[in-house]
Amino acid sequence: MTDKVNPEIELRIAYLRRDLHQHNHRYFILDEPVISDAEYDRLMKELIELEESWPQFSSADSPSARVGSPPLDKFDTVAHSVPMMSLDKGFNEEDLISFDQRVKKILKTESDILYTAEPKIDGVAVELIYEKGVLTMASTRGDGLTGEIITANVKTIQTVPLQLQKNENFPIPALIEVRGEIFISKENFKSLNEERANQDHPLFANPRNAAAGSLRQLDSAVTAQRPLEIYIYNVSDATVLQTNSQAETLQKLKKLGFRTNPLILSKVPLAEVTAYYRELDSKRLDLAYEIDGMVVKVDNFEDQQMLGVTSRSPRWAIAIKFKALQERTRVLDIQIQVGRTGALTPVAHLEPVNVAGVMVSRATLHNSDEILKKDVRINDWVFVQRAGDVIPEVVKVIASSRNGTERQFVMPSECPECGKPVLRDEEEAVTRCVNDECPAIIKGKIKHFAAKGAFDIDGLGDKLIDQLVDRKLIFSYADLFGLSVEILKDLERMGEKSAQNIMLAIEKSKHISFARFLYALGIRHAGEHTARILADAYDDIKSIAAETAETLESIEGIGPIVAHSIVDFFAGTNNQDTIDQLIKSGITIEKVKRITGESTFMGMTFVLTGKLETLTRSQAKKLIEGAGGTVTGSVSSKTDYLVAGDSPGSKFDKAKTLGVIIINESDLKNMLVP
Repeated sequence: MTDKVNPEIELRIAYLRRDLHQHNHRYFILDEPVISDAEYDRLMKELIELEESWPQFSSADSPSARVGSPPLDKFDTVAHSVPMMSLDKGFNEEDLISFDQRVKKILKTESDILYTAEPKIDGVAVELIYEKGVLTMASTRGDGLTGEIITANVKTIQTVPLQLQKNENFPIPALIEVRGEIFISKENFKSLNEERANQDHPLFANPRNAAAGSLRQLDSAVTAQRPLEIYIYNVSDATVLQTNSQAETLQKLKKLGFRTNPLILSKVPLAEVTAYYRELDSKRLDLAYEIDGMVVKVDNFEDQQMLGVTSRSPRWAIAIKFKALQERTRVLDIQIQVGRTGALTPVAHLEPVNVAGVMVSRATLHNSDEILKKDVRINDWVFVQRAGDVIPEVVKVIASSRNGTERQFVMPSECPECGKPVLRDEEEAVTRCVNDECPAIIKGKIKHFAAKGAFDIDGLGDKLIDQLVDRKLIFSYADLFGLSVEILKDLERMGEKSAQNIMLAIEKSKHISFARFLYALGIRHAGEHTARILADAYDDIKSIAAETAETLESIEGIGPIVAHSIVDFFAGTNNQDTIDQLIKSGITIEKVKRITGESTFMGMTFVLTGKLETLTRSQAKKLIEGAGGTVTGSVSSKTDYLVAGDSPGSKFDKAKTLGVIIINESDLKNMLVP
């Protein structure tokens, strides 16, 4: 029996949750990952193992229970009728065998289970909805429950059918929701980057980031110029096609005009699945697109239903990852990068090497402890890997290749950006510059403030911010609202038109939600999740500023480290002055009201269907849950209300059959009025 109290374990779990929440946001929403897939998987595996061993530290908002992050505000959002769940992961053939054993144990059989195996394309998961054979909505996966609506962009993709093909063998379903993966082939990615280089545009890091960025363009004409493709791999509700297996579903989807992957292997036993895993691994570099593993699904739908799902993933499927691709190169230098929190991060500058189709010339070394642990020296030969994404890592040093020219790296005692003394934070194993006037810290804070998850000031890129700080035109993010066309137009690569566009973007950003405002402040340890918790708990910024660490710790989701960081931030005179300056600049902070406490919705179950008039599904869901209700994805005899908008589909008919009360958006709003 584990001890009930273990501060070290509790702190480690809190750190992993905070870290994974941030990585989820960067990967699923911003499409700007900062760690490899392999590192992310290691962190998630560690968290799951700790939570299973120490259930007293469980939390409903743990990343282990929900993969992904809430969508950005740029696009309208929609709730998936059936959640787009993540898959459990394995990393070798042994994990595949263990998966098969678990399946057989639950199904209580010794007979061979037949599986469907398919390449795991490194792209962007989407859901497409067809009503009466016509594409009516496309959305991203988002957090698995709610995604961003990207219909106009998806319609520009040549391999996405706008109308389904009529078939003699079976009719086109009145409503069908299909899932697929959008990607860019290796050859097209190379051509796209060559074109961008010729136009002096920033290059995409890899095909997945290029696909994700293309899908999130507000102007669909831009998306139309990108070489996007799609493979459809499933439906949200198999009963729509009246099929009994994954293999049969894929056949029907193909007949309806959907593009399915020709490399999918159907109805095969474990031995053939294992052999196929080896085959895919051996030829993945020769495929036209990037893959990072293989997805294995129990083929029979009756078996799938018996196996069921957990809170995170289905028990009938698993993603088996490939080993990370590694290449040998040399460390030319180790240089320091100073971030917005003052953290000094050592970065290895490498002899450029091609790792899985991407030229790698830099790799983070995290901190001085990591350098000592791996014994990385300047001029060392090392193995670097890129495990399915952009940020490479130094795996290990090739000590046998040393010839005596290698030099050990020593962390500087002074900040390389401002020359002031640095301090070592022993708790976090991080060396920091503590000079608030350090230009690197100022730049980092401003870049964070203007980023998408915060004030989202379009056009205010890193290079422009660097110029503004270097020329001493701004000294904090509050100074952004004192800029003018006259100041901006004379900067490099600017002009009057560009300056006017940036000023319009700055003005537009002045209307912001309370949660995004709090996140933009850059409070250490307080990411977007913490910002939302604070925005729900307090009415205004002054109330938070006056709070004690003890009171903050009493709020669910806020631990001692975060609480003390919040208090320290507001104790800083400069921070208070900066906030006052922001308010005086004309910023309006929108406080999203939540309905709490007992209400007529307490214990009631709602289902949403069709397009609502003024609310997105996500907004309607928040209103219902705030009033004590629950929103589910399918209609059953336990459903209390169906909220129906335009084109409600099959859920409407099922609700009528079951005698479920059907209301519209107006009825819902009236029910919420006290």
